[in-house]
Amino acid sequence: MELLTNASISTAAGVEGDYKGAKYPRRQITILAIEDWERAINDVGSTLDDLPWHLRRANILIEGWDPAKTVGSLVTIGDIHLEVTGLTTPCSRMEEIASGLLKALWKDGRGGITCRVTKGGVVSLGDYIATSKVAPGKVPRRLPG
Repeated sequence: MELLTNASISTAAGVEGDYKGAKYPRRQITILAIEDWERAINDVGSTLDDLPWHLRRANILIEGWDPAKTVGSLVTIGDIHLEVTGLTTPCSRMEEIASGLLKALWKDGRGGITCRVTKGGVVSLGDYIATSKVAPGKVPRRLPG
């Protein structure tokens, strides 16, 4: 993982330089709330000093916002627009970081969210986040993939 103060994000590839964005179009971007990470690592007896957030391997870290409540929403961060496609499924690597972390991240959707990029651009530290719910019946339908 590389910590950045800003990143270019595209509809084709997600975060520039992250090969998974092109490979998995419904999870081009993953977003983690610092509050959720802190609760999860506290559950396993650690602190932010012991386990920094980038060990979670999320693309974007946010603060003061509950991403688990946004599934099915549209999100704007800086210049980019995202469709929240689901909760992030924590992988077994989390157990390698700390025993019990996988379970702690599953709890209450603490693992973050996955998103598809609908409008690319640049995100930077300090950008504002806006969320809009998609009206019932207006959720875009598509084949899986």
